[in-house]
Amino acid sequence: MAKVDPSIQFALANLKRNELEKLVLKAASKDKAFHDFLLVNYGDTESGETELFQQVIADLDIILAKRHNGFSDELKMANALQACNKRIDEFDKVCKNKKYELDLVMYLLQKVFHNSDLSFGTCFTNYDYRVALLLKKAVNLLTKKVHEDYKTDYTEELNHYLMKLKALANYFDFVEALPEKI
Repeated sequence: MAKVDPSIQFALANLKRNELEKLVLKAASKDKAFHDFLLVNYGDTESGETELFQQVIADLDIILAKRHNGFSDELKMANALQACNKRIDEFDKVCKNKKYELDLVMYLLQKVFHNSDLSFGTCFTNYDYRVALLLKKAVNLLTKKVHEDYKTDYTEELNHYLMKLKALANYFDFVEALPEKI
């Protein structure tokens, strides 16, 4: 992230309101993250986060449906999960509601564990690693960032995923490092 030069701050302080509005609108049209930040924090403060959450779910579906590079289905899915995780991180920078972030991670985990014929514990460890990262992210969000009232909603499902991954790929250090239960 670039440091703003003091001369720019001084110049912005001396701009007229309509010129400043033009600059902000131009920046919002060029940078999607800035646009989303303005939408959530200043534009549609009531339903902006929800709309952005729905858009990210649609983006995740598009990313998962896209063809990714890899020699096997596991490697292709690992690359897709990496791209999805990057999109969730972009959402997290704009939206500070951690429950939405946890819902997105859980959505991905549901896709991985319920709709997949891919195998854990194969020689393609990148797939296991990406799933383990998602599980670790979900556990950290649930235990440290999200309000205690939501813990009961997600604990059973996360424990099931942890048990399944540990049963099939526990010989990897990054899988073994995950907790047994929440």
